Amino acid sequence: MRRLITTCLAAVALLTACSGDNTSRPLQVTDQLTSATPAPAPQARTQPAGTVVPAPAAEHITLVPRRHTLALANTDTARISLFDTNAPRQKPRTVELPAPASSLRLSPDGTTLLAALPEANTVARIDPNTARITQRTDVPGSPADALDVGDELFVSRPQTDDVAILRDGEIQQRVDGFPGADDLVRRGSTVVVLDRLTTSLTPIEINSGDKQPALRAGEGATNAIADAFGRVLAIDTRGEEIMAFATEPLIMKQRYPVPGSPYGLAFAPRRDLAWVTLTARNQLVGYDTAGGQPREAHRLPTVRQPDSVTVNPRTGTIYIASATGDGLQVVRN
Repeated sequence: MRRLITTCLAAVALLTACSGDNTSRPLQVTDQLTSATPAPAPQARTQPAGTVVPAPAAEHITLVPRRHTLALANTDTARISLFDTNAPRQKPRTVELPAPASSLRLSPDGTTLLAALPEANTVARIDPNTARITQRTDVPGSPADALDVGDELFVSRPQTDDVAILRDGEIQQRVDGFPGADDLVRRGSTVVVLDRLTTSLTPIEINSGDKQPALRAGEGATNAIADAFGRVLAIDTRGEEIMAFATEPLIMKQRYPVPGSPYGLAFAPRRDLAWVTLTARNQLVGYDTAGGQPREAHRLPTVRQPDSVTVNPRTGTIYIASATGDGLQVVRN
């Protein structure tokens, strides 16, 4: 089994290229860039672990621990479903949206939800208590993701090849060169941008808005999160790997094989576990990331097409959503 701990220099030899030129062409060597997507799942042949409750198809799942609420969204439906984590079998409340959500994340204070709505050119703030939109911010350019950073809002906009930085609802700065900008991850004094088309990570300095050198992230990176060790974890769906990057400066520290088309990603800080869904196998794998390389600690059968996963940071309970409408899976861990 391959175990590689690599620096940026070694990564270049493995086609994990560094770029110090903010105006350089995309890191993929091709004129027709395509984003990686989750592999279609086979019919489930094993009973999923834990409990499965009825739920609409979902591609995004976010937990609001302080509100005991689980939010599910689908890129084909202009609606968010809100489940009570204390009674998940109850009928969920719904939030009607002006357009489907391409991302769904928790605000830094842990009380509200932030959803990017590309078809409506809008970023919406949602109160999970009232199940209502409390604020809409117009952001042209088909916003893919939005992230609160102090009094600023960072918004990835693949249609305009940039990340916009807003204050008080107005764009103050544009950081160009992101044709497939998707996930935004806060890490220290930077916001790290995952670009799915160029399959790269690029830090942006929060104070200045300056774009820092980019680093290639495998063959088809799809999702990224922060862990408890000051790193950014990223999933390479095409290359079937999990990768760990130190930041400030951005350096690849680990890459580890994950067969089965990895896609969904969540981190449990109390147990140092990175949870990865395998859509080609209908499985969830937990990797202990506290050591020098990831170590498989758990492997569980899931609902069909487990495109998204989240974990309660306090209890370790795992929630997996099926993108084919096969239910919401709850695993006490």
